[in-house]
Amino acid sequence: MSGKTALIVLAHQERTSFNYALKEATKAALEKNGWTVLVSDLYEMKFNSVLSRDDITGSPKEPNNFKYGAEMLIAWQEGRLASDIKEEQKKVEKADLVIFQFPLYWFGMPALMKGWVERVFSMGFAYSYQAFYSEGGPFKNKRALLSFTTGGTGEMSSPRGINGDINIFLWPLQNGILNFCGFKVLEPQISFAVAHITQEARVEILKNWERRLETIWDEKPIRYLPVQDFEGLSGGFVLKKEVEEARAAEKYSPTVGQHLGKPLPPDSQVKADCVRL
Repeated sequence: MSGKTALIVLAHQERTSFNYALKEATKAALEKNGWTVLVSDLYEMKFNSVLSRDDITGSPKEPNNFKYGAEMLIAWQEGRLASDIKEEQKKVEKADLVIFQFPLYWFGMPALMKGWVERVFSMGFAYSYQAFYSEGGPFKNKRALLSFTTGGTGEMSSPRGINGDINIFLWPLQNGILNFCGFKVLEPQISFAVAHITQEARVEILKNWERRLETIWDEKPIRYLPVQDFEGLSGGFVLKKEVEEARAAEKYSPTVGQHLGKPLPPDSQVKADCVRL
């Protein structure tokens, strides 16, 4: 792994937080193993998370019919993106691995981090209508993972828990953002109920995370259906009949998203080696 570069995107406002401790542990563990580590501490940077016309410099191509995605594509092609977006895109370009470190807020990323994704992962740079998912998203040679803390216990986010199956609310983050842009998505690092456990337990979480980071590049990514399993644009991008028929006898659905009315595959967004039974 020596010679690799990682980018940690951190979204927590307090340096005394466990998220900050995880960021520090990540940086130290990776550097110990020969990685170059870049950090985007979004609160410290006071990163602007609000999309606007100010995200491009110069005049819009269609000021009276401004379409953010289309204008961002043109601005990216012409080098006219706002300077803060350019700087973050440079970090992503350098990174072999991107780690998103955050507390889970309302079943998703904090607004500041979501805004970073929306502004930095712009059309052209992070995706296009010709290259997305396994078809060859721009980040196809990169890996990414979510490392986050929760307020509740793991049991609360189980298929029988009050929050519901964690695989369901991981799907839009891991498939809809990371896999869509071509990242190889590694297992999430989830630290449950950190505010309600002992200091000794928190130290053990950090140690286990550091051990995982020693071989992080060798991990197998989570499996998603390839673009080739779907009809093209003219067919509405739905699962091909022959693919569906080939899986008809399987107990579980292919994925959380393409569930085909079947039970969801257990732990498919949490464990890369999840076996479809």
